[in-house]
Amino acid sequence: MKDLEEKLLRRNIKPTSVRLLIFRRMSDFKKAFSLTDLETELETVNKSTIFRTLNLFHDNLLIHTIDDGSGAMKYSICSDNCMCTVGDLHVHFNCNRCKNTFCLESIAIPPIQLPDKFLLESINFVMKGMCNECSRFVKTK
Repeated sequence: MKDLEEKLLRRNIKPTSVRLLIFRRMSDFKKAFSLTDLETELETVNKSTIFRTLNLFHDNLLIHTIDDGSGAMKYSICSDNCMCTVGDLHVHFNCNRCKNTFCLESIAIPPIQLPDKFLLESINFVMKGMCNECSRFVKTK
């Protein structure tokens, strides 16, 4: 619990009991999660409290958002040294079978040369296919 408190404090977030509860649940996910995923896990917490907490965490660079094309925004906890700049961005992978989205932090988004006077604010790089669990069910020749 102390480690979670320290992570919140490093991002200038006051570690209230509800924020710690939400952050602990978020830390349990091994994949990117949606607001609905959190609401299901935290049935006793008011939905608007979860939403406001996600926004606070995002504004303070504790989590990043992922638009994986599913229609529901996904979230993932940032690494300790991430400041959510374009240089910190990484590839995401969305599984066509189980619909889970994963951060592939070891794969950086390649540099992109934009035309003159274009100003880059964000990048969304999502690969689609089958994750390691789902690909076990595919017959290979």
